[in-house]
Amino acid sequence: MRSHYCGDLNRAQIGQAVTLVGWVHRRRDHGGVIFIDLRDRGGLVQVVIDPDNPDTFRMAEQARSEYVVRIEGLVRPRPAGTENKDLATGEIEVLARALTILNTAETPPIHLAEHGPEPSEELRLRYRYIDLRRPEMQERLRVRSRITRTLRNFLDDHGFLDIETPILTKSTPEGARDYLVPSRTHPGEFFALPQSPQLFKQLLMMSGMDRYYQIARCFRDEDLRADRQPEFTQLDIEVSFMSEDELMGLMEEMIRVLFRDILGAELPNPLPRLTYAEAMRRFGSDRPDLRVPLELVDVADLMTGVDFKVFAGPAADPEGRVVALRLPQGAELSRKAIDDYGQFVAIYGAKGLAYIKVNDWAGQGREGLQSPILKFLPDSAVDGIMARTGAVDGDLIFFGADKAKVVNEAIGALRVKLGQDLGLMAEGWHPLWVVDFPMFEREGHTGRWTALHHPFTSPKEDQVDLLETNPGACLSRAYDMVLNGTEIGGGSIRIHREEVQRRVLKLLEISDDQAEDRFGFLLKALKYGCPPHGGLAFGLDRLVMLMTGASSIRDVMAFPKTQTAACLLTSAPSPVDQTQLNELALRIKLRP
Repeated sequence: MRSHYCGDLNRAQIGQAVTLVGWVHRRRDHGGVIFIDLRDRGGLVQVVIDPDNPDTFRMAEQARSEYVVRIEGLVRPRPAGTENKDLATGEIEVLARALTILNTAETPPIHLAEHGPEPSEELRLRYRYIDLRRPEMQERLRVRSRITRTLRNFLDDHGFLDIETPILTKSTPEGARDYLVPSRTHPGEFFALPQSPQLFKQLLMMSGMDRYYQIARCFRDEDLRADRQPEFTQLDIEVSFMSEDELMGLMEEMIRVLFRDILGAELPNPLPRLTYAEAMRRFGSDRPDLRVPLELVDVADLMTGVDFKVFAGPAADPEGRVVALRLPQGAELSRKAIDDYGQFVAIYGAKGLAYIKVNDWAGQGREGLQSPILKFLPDSAVDGIMARTGAVDGDLIFFGADKAKVVNEAIGALRVKLGQDLGLMAEGWHPLWVVDFPMFEREGHTGRWTALHHPFTSPKEDQVDLLETNPGACLSRAYDMVLNGTEIGGGSIRIHREEVQRRVLKLLEISDDQAEDRFGFLLKALKYGCPPHGGLAFGLDRLVMLMTGASSIRDVMAFPKTQTAACLLTSAPSPVDQTQLNELALRIKLRP
């Protein structure tokens, strides 16, 4: 039906007869000559319909935006001075010889011209098939396709096997809620949609597959945000007989190849590494954005015993933290701007945002500082703060003091916001590995130990005995890859000995009966010659979001859900009829 895609035409086709199909992007009538910008997946091309061809001209007069048409014509150069340098086909046009309207269209609810109003997200999701016609959306999905092809090619070339794992599986609670699927053939029993292929990919290693990967669909019933969806896609990877250093080296090579091939960008070789402890100490986050040059500085030891209880309390608390954050030339900030940042950190539980403006430290010392908290701080504390932060005249020092978790989240987020607001963000891509995560953390309301990653992560080989003696000090063999403040992938070396796996489950207060019920098939498999193995999963949606500059993973998925996990396009979820419920032995009981 077509000879070329619209966007593929250029000077090389001048003089050639072509047949094009697509949508009328724009129609213009210029004094008897009609111009149609024809759009398809390949791009736009200008078509000229001359009144000397009356039948074709009459059809062109009927065409409107989003009509589907077929055009036969001749490629010719545009007249001198009318070239469009912003368009890939801007040096040529097509003189139409015949035009066929393949289908008409109502006026679309989404304006598709470049300079039209930005449609609301609700409208975009309700009419997604029209939204996806927009060039920026088509480009994002094209890039996504190229990304998955590049990743597959790399893994295929390195001996990985592409193996699918089940979608209908057993519910094994691992953090988020499972999506449950009732079984018709086993009334009262349920499948679960996989939160990840975690257990199956481990079983594949026990099966001798050695190197596995999968572009896997995963499902989690959790509250959503910009980079979360109820169904999402992972590049899932598992290997046998590799250390974490070997696996991390191979994976960062893959990511370097990806960025080089898709974006022409060179990433560091090797990627920098930070321990979890260092990342939290310097940046307040285990996914630090290295584009921001600001760092947290601990000052709790300077605040012990000061009259300011806001600082003295956390300084004396083993679970507390007091930090300073130096903002170069921040003294220019107005009081209103500082108050606004105080409201920002309150989102993360901070009770306030103390500060010191450094107006003239070099000339006046303490008298050259400005802050409501100075009267509470002795000279030794002030001198220590100035020396430790390296603050100079014109700077501003923010402070965070509270439980370490609150300080890390609040001041860590403030650090990034200051970088964004004040233009401090460095250009380019800044990836790193974060390693040496704690194996466990305390659950806030119960005090029970929980796995920081998942219960199948291996502890450091020389720290296995800490499982019983000091779980809080036990480090895992886990690793996350972070890019510009976003975790794009994470994984670990797994536990491959049944005895260690049972010790971890016991620490997590999972009884033997519960362990058998949830993970019995895995525990049994560990008895039959399980090799050392490990892996990781990359969040494909997040990766595409970053590489295309989109602000949400919804903009790089063909048919995403809303923030309430609903599909506006198909009106899902929706009720089902009583016959289906009867077949599944289910009865609906609405919440009161």
